[in-house]
Amino acid sequence: MALRVQGLTLRYNEVLALDGASAQFPIGSMTAIIGPNGAGKSTFLKSVLGLVAAAGTVAAFGGPVAQSMPRIAYVPQRAAVDWSFPVRVIDVVLMGCYRKTGLLGLIDAATSAHAMAALARVGMQDFARRQIGALSGGQQQRVFLARALAQGADLFLLDEPFAGVDAATEAAIIAVLKALRKDGATIIAVHHDLSSVAAYFDRVLLMNRRTVAEGPVATTFTRAALAQAYGPALMLDPTDLRSEGPTERPAA
Repeated sequence: MALRVQGLTLRYNEVLALDGASAQFPIGSMTAIIGPNGAGKSTFLKSVLGLVAAAGTVAAFGGPVAQSMPRIAYVPQRAAVDWSFPVRVIDVVLMGCYRKTGLLGLIDAATSAHAMAALARVGMQDFARRQIGALSGGQQQRVFLARALAQGADLFLLDEPFAGVDAATEAAIIAVLKALRKDGATIIAVHHDLSSVAAYFDRVLLMNRRTVAEGPVATTFTRAALAQAYGPALMLDPTDLRSEGPTERPAA
């Protein structure tokens, strides 16, 4: 397993954010974490990374998460980032190299070329010298994915990577993620668009503070599981939700 989570429980004051959530993520899989607003999906990722303190156990690649942090890349929600910070696109991507160079390490030609190659993979090489805050939402999301690519990780945790992006950006991001999975990486993403779950992912984790269901999309992404996660008001047939690609959205 790339990641094994057992019994994550967390309270914010009197609010139960996670209630014994457990899940397993095989190496080379691509998993969507889905569930209603307030289900604890983002908190689940933050707990895995130790960004918030939760009870329970988490293992990455068979050992403590702390030992595997160089192999784990995290792409947070765009809303959690201060985009006014005066930094260029290339500098953001170079942050993904700091575990190798150190915060005060030399950025040599090879490291710069590595960062530029990561930008090229997401189609942002022409924006390398641009201020990050001057980009559109979709472009910013591509840059943060490039930073994760520059890290050379084996496990990618993404919190709503398609939120607020246009169809072209969504297609570009999913193409990169699928290429990473093909090369053996493990992808875990908080996702909201039920219509693209089957087209994008091979596994699914349905949450509502606890684990409702987890497993292959073909056997887990069912009407019954969705009703458990979202409530009986969501009377959807997952076979009617499957699509071949991103839905049209206003340009970000």
